[in-house]
Amino acid sequence: MSNPIRYSIEPGTGFRSREAAFFVAQLDDQSRRLIEDTRALAPAALEWQPAPGQNTIGMLLAHIAHWEVFWTRMVIEDRPMPVEVRDVLGIDSGDIGTPLPADGRPPAGLAEKDIGYFHDLLARARAHTLEVARTLAEADLEREVSRERPDGTANSITVRWALYHMLEHLAAHYGQVNLLKHLQRAGAGGTQATG
Repeated sequence: MSNPIRYSIEPGTGFRSREAAFFVAQLDDQSRRLIEDTRALAPAALEWQPAPGQNTIGMLLAHIAHWEVFWTRMVIEDRPMPVEVRDVLGIDSGDIGTPLPADGRPPAGLAEKDIGYFHDLLARARAHTLEVARTLAEADLEREVSRERPDGTANSITVRWALYHMLEHLAAHYGQVNLLKHLQRAGAGGTQATG
């Protein structure tokens, strides 16, 4: 009988908070899997759109990176709105195309980008998150940040929930990326971005 495969998540080092270290370790594991599953994608696959108004894999990868920096800044760093991410990523929300209108085409700024471009966005977002998360003490995870939504409702968000949300956000969009890969392999039609 062979040795069983061991599945485990271990916290990273250099963190003040063990719980924050676990969240980042989980983010890192999901990112490692996402990068492995997209490593061989050519620009045409990154730009493939099942139908107008729907996301491409490239848009989703840029979206994941954008919102990781956004949530880190808005909640963990408690920066005032509007929260900027361009200085970290070189792009902002207007550059990634999400959400698209019902008849929308992918943004021209993401056209013909190779997978290295998108993986670099993800790496820069994670480096930023890591730098900030390492400074968190256990008590910081309970800190609440209040923000008003565009519709006027108030939100109170804990740092712990923001870290959790960054993880669930990445995992949900990773699932969408895999679905888009499956649809492309199945020959589900779709359209190619023209820039």
